Amino acid sequence: MTVTSKSPLLSLPGAVPAEGPDEGVAGHYGDLFREQRALADGTGFVDLSHRGVITVSGEDRLAWLHLLLTQHVEKLPPHHATEALVLTAHGHIEHALYLVDDGSTTWIHVEPGTQGALLAYLESMKFFYRVETADASEQYAVVYLPAGAITAVPEGWGVRETAYGRDVFVPRAELESFAAGAGRPIGSLSLEALRIEAHRPRLGLETDHRTIPHELGWLETAVHLQKGCYRGQETVARVHNLGKPPRRLVFLHLDGSEVKLPPHGSPVRIASEGAESRQIGFVTSSARHWELGPIALALVKRNTAVDATLLADTTVASQEVVVAP
Repeated sequence: MTVTSKSPLLSLPGAVPAEGPDEGVAGHYGDLFREQRALADGTGFVDLSHRGVITVSGEDRLAWLHLLLTQHVEKLPPHHATEALVLTAHGHIEHALYLVDDGSTTWIHVEPGTQGALLAYLESMKFFYRVETADASEQYAVVYLPAGAITAVPEGWGVRETAYGRDVFVPRAELESFAAGAGRPIGSLSLEALRIEAHRPRLGLETDHRTIPHELGWLETAVHLQKGCYRGQETVARVHNLGKPPRRLVFLHLDGSEVKLPPHGSPVRIASEGAESRQIGFVTSSARHWELGPIALALVKRNTAVDATLLADTTVASQEVVVAP
């Protein structure tokens, strides 16, 4: 099986395939809001077997990754989860990595379809370092267990534990048997709704070709401002110390009377200026939340008034600050 194939868990009762970046796994299993509530309560699991998996081994692995990533990982303790970015020379976000080291191997999962380009970059930077990199996407699948889940994980499996839950690197041959003991299957749409509620950015949705970490709040979780040089570090330091990012992430409460959610890329405008006015941003992600109703994230110009009512496509929206102007 390849990571681009359909997940075997799509054969579970009620499974409806996801679309867009989560194609290949289930978007839901027949009851979206009940699935969201279960996930928020710490039960069930989400099939993320479409995500790319990369492993890095060798005694120099952490020191080497430290030179390439925005995060301080040189002395990353075993089993301590973190996240990091790979930037372009101009500081724009190129890759987002979710990683953990087990003492001998660094386990990384990334957005579907991005592992090939990331691996090519890593391979090009090996030089004399004692490291081995591999695309392990065909051998391992990622399964998400929410915080509070009591599902047992076999000893020796890669586990990335965060405040939000556990990312488990499951041998693909054991994906179906592990899922059978992990409780209720929950689709990717539910995880997306909770991600948007928590204001967590996602590569390819909250980012475009010119996004810098400051715009999305990734300085707090994926960038270490005191570490040494890495590609794009000059831009990170300059904007942090001397300026402000050109755009900022906002959370939107959408008018619940609208039937259709504004899709990714929908224009955002100032509501009082009308539907034909100047565009000040775009919708990055949207979802229907079991408690909050329709919600979204958007990237808008930094100087947009924080109390302005916005139009997301044709839907009226109030905003909450995620990144301060």
